[in-house]
Amino acid sequence: MALAVCLLFDDRADAALRRLWDRMEDAGIASLATHTHGRHVPHLSYASLLSADRLAVLDALQRLPAREEVLLHLDAFGTFRRSRCWLAPAVTPDLAERQAIVAGAAQATGAVLHKHYVPGRWIPHVTLAPRLHLSDLATVAALVYDVLPITARATRATIIDTSTGEREPLAGLL
Repeated sequence: MALAVCLLFDDRADAALRRLWDRMEDAGIASLATHTHGRHVPHLSYASLLSADRLAVLDALQRLPAREEVLLHLDAFGTFRRSRCWLAPAVTPDLAERQAIVAGAAQATGAVLHKHYVPGRWIPHVTLAPRLHLSDLATVAALVYDVLPITARATRATIIDTSTGEREPLAGLL
């Protein structure tokens, strides 16, 4: 079972991101909305765990001190080499520190952290489409630049089972 530790956004930002997914789908480009199980939500992942004891990770994260809301300024569009496209928030020292704390707490339980989520290698991103074809890049870029910038408040945290989309809310914001 693969798990992700994620931040979820305020209603306004969530709706703006879902509208962008809808615009992509209307243009014939598969977004995260329809990928795999279809239960995806707009999010920013602090950690992707390739294997983990869910209860141990949940317990470790629940013991972390709760933090204030995080304000994310989404004002860049990017792609990873395997065709995932995303919006990037400005990386603040606070955001990087929060991610390192979460990744460290998960790893301390014996969880195996995906190599791209190792602190210092992590590139924060809000996924739009997991498989973007090069021929669709200009269309997606035009759709994205019509709505940027987006200011998103991360208001809650959750653990997501990436194979099913099932979420377990965390008591505090990480």
